[in-house]
Amino acid sequence: MISETGQSFLPKHPIFLQQEWNTFFDSFSQLGHEEIANRSQDIMRFLKENGVTYQMYNDPGGLNRTWNLDIVPFIVDANEWRLIEAGLQQRATLFNLILEDIYGQQRLIKDGILPMEIVYNHNGFLRECCGIRQAGHHQLVIYSADMARSKDGQIWILNDRTQAPSGSGYAWENRMAMARIVPELFNNLKVKRLSPFFHSMRQALTKIAPYTATKPRIVILTPGPSNETYFEHSFLSSHLGFTMVQGDDLMVKDNFVWLKTLGGLEKVDVIMRRVDDVYCDPLELKEDSLLGIPGLLQAVRNGHVSIANPLGSSVIENPGLIPFLPAIAQYFLNEPLKLPTIASWWCGQQQALDYVLDNLSSLVIKRIFRESDKRTSVDATQLDHAALQELKVRIKAQPALYVGQEKVDFSASPSWVNENLESSHALFRGFAVSENGGYTIMNGGLTRTSLDKDNIIISNQLGGFSKDTWILSDEENSVLQIKKDEDHLYDLPVDDKSDYLPSRTGENLFWAGRYAERVLGNARFLRTVLQVVEEANKAFIDNDLNLKASLLTAVTAFTNSYPGFTGKEGRKKMEQPWKELEEVLFDEHRVGGLSHNMAYFLRSLEAIRDHWSGDTWRVIKEMEENWQRAKQLQHKGHYKIHSALDGVITSMMAFVSLNRETISRDRGWVLLDCGRKMEQSMLLIAMFRATLIQKNDEAVEYLLQEAVLNSTESMVNYRFKYKAHLKLPLVLDLLIFDPNNPRSLFYQVEKMKTYLSTLPRINNSQGLSDHERLVLEVFTRINSSGKDELAQVNEKTQTYKNLDNFLTEINGLLYTMYNVVSSTYFKHAQTQQQLFR
Repeated sequence: MISETGQSFLPKHPIFLQQEWNTFFDSFSQLGHEEIANRSQDIMRFLKENGVTYQMYNDPGGLNRTWNLDIVPFIVDANEWRLIEAGLQQRATLFNLILEDIYGQQRLIKDGILPMEIVYNHNGFLRECCGIRQAGHHQLVIYSADMARSKDGQIWILNDRTQAPSGSGYAWENRMAMARIVPELFNNLKVKRLSPFFHSMRQALTKIAPYTATKPRIVILTPGPSNETYFEHSFLSSHLGFTMVQGDDLMVKDNFVWLKTLGGLEKVDVIMRRVDDVYCDPLELKEDSLLGIPGLLQAVRNGHVSIANPLGSSVIENPGLIPFLPAIAQYFLNEPLKLPTIASWWCGQQQALDYVLDNLSSLVIKRIFRESDKRTSVDATQLDHAALQELKVRIKAQPALYVGQEKVDFSASPSWVNENLESSHALFRGFAVSENGGYTIMNGGLTRTSLDKDNIIISNQLGGFSKDTWILSDEENSVLQIKKDEDHLYDLPVDDKSDYLPSRTGENLFWAGRYAERVLGNARFLRTVLQVVEEANKAFIDNDLNLKASLLTAVTAFTNSYPGFTGKEGRKKMEQPWKELEEVLFDEHRVGGLSHNMAYFLRSLEAIRDHWSGDTWRVIKEMEENWQRAKQLQHKGHYKIHSALDGVITSMMAFVSLNRETISRDRGWVLLDCGRKMEQSMLLIAMFRATLIQKNDEAVEYLLQEAVLNSTESMVNYRFKYKAHLKLPLVLDLLIFDPNNPRSLFYQVEKMKTYLSTLPRINNSQGLSDHERLVLEVFTRINSSGKDELAQVNEKTQTYKNLDNFLTEINGLLYTMYNVVSSTYFKHAQTQQQLFR
């Protein structure tokens, strides 16, 4: 019985309150073994569909690695939580005072409480930040600490996180997954909610705005999609309602920070950063950084922008502080630490160094600062003799850079692994945020576990997995208290806030629309061609073979995947075309191919993932997963290829439809749909030029026109409107001039004309802007042409030359129009550069 197996893993210490675990495992066992296994898979599927990922460095598939969540939570009872909550509040307060002192009066060093080597040898100590004080009650806005239980039930602090604490977004997703997939497990347990913490975070960021900002603009600064916790950055952006930006979205001018938006430069008041502090300002800090904003530190000095957490705050993540924290707590707070820190020895003192070297094989060794490309913690108990000697040499060479810590035997926590309950070590991260002169603690946290019982170093990079953290309440009537915003904090600006869309975001939305239509158009055209080629291979009629040759050549021209079926080698490929067609379909490195465009489409979506709803993201992930499966098929039958293309088309239509229903009709929607309309126009022109320009015999032309109508989903419209056999003038009338056909060129250009007229005017220019003039020129050119004129054959060249000239002219105007839009809205502010190094 699962309940019996579960009971064997129940903690024996009284602090765990057997009753709560019994209550949980009663619900757990009632599900049954098979159902628990199924629900575990459902949790993984839920997280994958929601795009909850964690980047694994040096892992080719790391960007798509799904977050792992155990179905068994980490439970903290009410009595234990009161101790942890008070300890975290005290610790956040203490570290705020340490941060203020290090960059202020430095009394800890002057009074001999803290050795100066611990501070000055740390690469997170930024002399450029000395003397800077931001607005707000606390300098340290967000704080987190990693902790674990020892076997006697004692809570020990292992690490402090003060630079840009991560994990709160993953904690929220853990809770959402558990509540959605296994709500039965919450029965009879009063689990506290997480949402109040995020409300407090929003208020905390607002309150650190410069005193002159009455309606502060807040942004979240991310290194970009390749960062390990990029999912969380987009989560916080959408959940808190703050704009997510990268370094090149911002610039410093007149000692203010400005956001490059479609409407021009907009002042930024608060930056919640997820970029390491030394990368934030290449002008004064790390000169080769491509992630920061030149001049940012000067804007902070002048009090024109606030940063959470402040630049330089990584210095207090220093494990070298740990041995001195009890004395610092007495110095600043006149009280002992409520949560003890694991026993530590800083090797910069001779007595501590001797102890560490003599007991190296029983300790965990840490460097006083973290480095992104190196492991900074080593479990020396796992090292052989040679490795221990090498470690001793490194410590002796630079003793002030190392800390030895006791290896505590942590208590076990039950976990569901390989469809069984097993014992695992758990590391719990708690979060605190500044509020009303104190700190508010999240009623939950991020718990990570490992099955390696001999190694206490637990991290996602090392393959750990996560648990939802349940904080239990002992209140008789547990009612969620809704905190109300202060009236003046969140008033919407009186001007159109859609102007604040960052230029980079606007460009990505525009290209997301273009790539969506490119994938959709390519999939439809290739599906039509594959069907014709398959039928032509079974026939020996000259018309079929001519049609096959025309369509295969059109594939290369339409997808721009040259050389393809062109030239002498291309004609040879037509005899056995499937290898070339499969490459165009499935080779991600084949420029112009379907997989190539799919990769760019997904990349553009990932760059602005905070703009997509949960349902939209599930459609995207399902489409990506299905296409990956199709690519991996060893023997791709024609039916399976058709099925894969049908799946892409269906998923892409779902993506388009969901966005049509869910995205607010602001500038973001304008650019997304404008990108779609521009790509539809260019694809239609490319399809016409690839199939209908050359004069063929009547039967082949008929079949080519049929292929065009099928590829544009316009055959039904043609039949209902004209009730006639296919004729080129009528095909042109439907696909170029019909104002009521959503697939026609006229319809696309008319929509673009409307969209482009709503974009903000730069420098308040009078009259038509360049892009408005160009789209009007396209619109006029279409209106001044006619189907019969375009359908005339040039007897000398045996081509529809009027049609060719018309399409070439329209295509050139569209390309020029895109270049104008791009230079006006996507690159309107020059990139700042250092003049010297």
